Amino acid sequence: MTTVTIGFVGLGNMGGPMAANLVKAGHRVAGYDTNHAAVKAFAAAGGHAAGSAADAARDAQVVITMLPAGEQVRSVWLQGGLLAAAKAARPLLIDCSTIDVATARQVAEAAREAGLAMLDAPVSGGVAGATGGTLTFMVGGTGEAFACGRPILQAMGKIIVHAGGPGAGQAAKICNNMMLAINMIGVSEAFLLAEKLGLDWNKLHQIAGASSGQSWALTAYCPAPGPVPGAPSNRDYAAGFAAALMLKDVTLSQDAAASLDVPTPLGAHAAALFRQAVEAGEGARDFSVVFRWLSGQSRKDLVS
Repeated sequence: MTTVTIGFVGLGNMGGPMAANLVKAGHRVAGYDTNHAAVKAFAAAGGHAAGSAADAARDAQVVITMLPAGEQVRSVWLQGGLLAAAKAARPLLIDCSTIDVATARQVAEAAREAGLAMLDAPVSGGVAGATGGTLTFMVGGTGEAFACGRPILQAMGKIIVHAGGPGAGQAAKICNNMMLAINMIGVSEAFLLAEKLGLDWNKLHQIAGASSGQSWALTAYCPAPGPVPGAPSNRDYAAGFAAALMLKDVTLSQDAAASLDVPTPLGAHAAALFRQAVEAGEGARDFSVVFRWLSGQSRKDLVS
């Protein structure tokens, strides 16, 4: 295996374990985060602590960012000098944040003008996938850049899909998570109705899992406690993928739909429900907590 020098900016709940997996794969990784505790934890995992984003990128062959939102991506790459710092070494640039498509394309174009190739590569799989190295990467960028970046992404994930040109990875991510948000609410509603009808949740799970109601939200991540022992619903909804992050993603889908005049009524309703759940204090819990939040609502308060 060829050792690659990597700069990694953003060592949070997702970025920290992703960067650690690159270290485990034998790469030399310099990591930076504004949270000093995160940098210290990364160094304890075998990484090299960088004093700034620019320091992390210096002499790197690949520079990766994992940041909260488009605002931070623009700030770090364009205003914060990361693009300028990376330019001399001419590395491959990869942004794994989940952001709006317009920002992904803006930063990719700035990279192209600087003579650098960039991939937008948002992920699916949550903290468990980041820790286990089983993430799914949805990648946008040129075919040549994808071929160069794929071995690096494979050290952090299990499924790597080239979705298309710049911004295509972000487009795939927000469309996927809009579907997931809708599916999770649908499963939650069905289990709440089943309870009132006197139907055992385990029986419904068995039947729907083998019938046309089957979905990942049902079979792997059931929001009702009991049927899927490993689901967050059996751990007081300890976050694998926080409700606040689902709200962020489904809101991105609705912003895109509004800008393009695409009718997404279920997506809009899902965004509204997740917003209410987050405002009720459930934002740090797993997004399947929408089941518990719905169970405390009255029909007349939610149905217009």
